[in-house]
Amino acid sequence: MLRAHGESDPGLTRKTNEDAFLVDEELGLFVVADGMGGHASGEVASRLAIEAIDSFVRRSHSDQEFSWPYGIDSNLTYDGNRLRTAISLANRRVFRAAESHDDYTGMGTTAVAALITGRRLAVGSVGDSRLYLWTGSELRLLTEDDTWVRVLRAHNPAIDPEVLARHPMRHVLTNVLGAREESTVHVTEHDLRGGEVLLLCSDGLHGPVPDIAIAACLRDADDLPRAARGLVQAALAGGGRDNVTVLLVAVGA
Repeated sequence: MLRAHGESDPGLTRKTNEDAFLVDEELGLFVVADGMGGHASGEVASRLAIEAIDSFVRRSHSDQEFSWPYGIDSNLTYDGNRLRTAISLANRRVFRAAESHDDYTGMGTTAVAALITGRRLAVGSVGDSRLYLWTGSELRLLTEDDTWVRVLRAHNPAIDPEVLARHPMRHVLTNVLGAREESTVHVTEHDLRGGEVLLLCSDGLHGPVPDIAIAACLRDADDLPRAARGLVQAALAGGGRDNVTVLLVAVGA
């Protein structure tokens, strides 16, 4: 049994909220997207991405007559391939919308998605929205940020974290949905034991709130709405300049 609760706030300085999230406990599908672009097109990008992901996962759940336009990755399970294809289709939809409307030029969105079937978890991500796994005593990050910092670390693993923290390009994204005709989708799969809590979030949370503070909020995760509100409040107390979205998913024991 899955339980979920999401909270989203525009933050302290933004007039609009370009984040979006999806909860579908029946499908076992949960998504957070953080849109970007002028003329409120970030809202459009995040919404289009979530709609596209939901559409393919739903169709591939109940209908066997569908195609795999991006092929099959033999290293992934059926659900892993469903999620990979769904996010790739989301990229295509956002990219085509940006090409077709002048007001949408340059829009894009991050996305992080979880697809749960039984005790198996598939995670897909593009950009810097994250998915954490809380076991009740340990917080684990299951995604990697597509940022310039990751590029720097790949070239120099010994680089001083203080240098990265001050780097002028530390927040620059290297991969988002809609920026290019094709986007790299990161997919991993994990076994669940039951009793875990998943945290999907935009960078409005993990930017101002360190992991140790996130873990402290999740100690109240038996009450999902309270824990989610606590995380949003922690982001606002930490500066909260960006939109912040938190989606918690409790996996039944």
